[in-house]
Amino acid sequence: MNDVIKIAHLIKSKVELLERMRGEIRDRAEAKALAISEYDKALSITILKEKENGTPVSIIDKVSKGKIYEKRYELELADGLYKSLISNINSIQAELNGLQSINRHLSEL
Repeated sequence: MNDVIKIAHLIKSKVELLERMRGEIRDRAEAKALAISEYDKALSITILKEKENGTPVSIIDKVSKGKIYEKRYELELADGLYKSLISNINSIQAELNGLQSINRHLSEL
């Protein structure tokens, strides 16, 4: 009987954790979208400036990307944090499913 109570507490804590993490999805998605838009904007502006400066067309893209490397870092970080959150949620859901299965088997005893 003690195991059933322990499993029930673990299930409750996993559900609470999932609820908190679901609340973070929108924030992370917005951060990712903002980082993408800021990178695209900075790249466009930098390409236009490089064209005005007479940078050869063959290297303008690489030069422009090099000048806004911080924006690319922010973009990759936001994307990684979003994907990490989704991965963590999936892992917790798998743990929760396992705990629920254990709970069912213990309840049948």
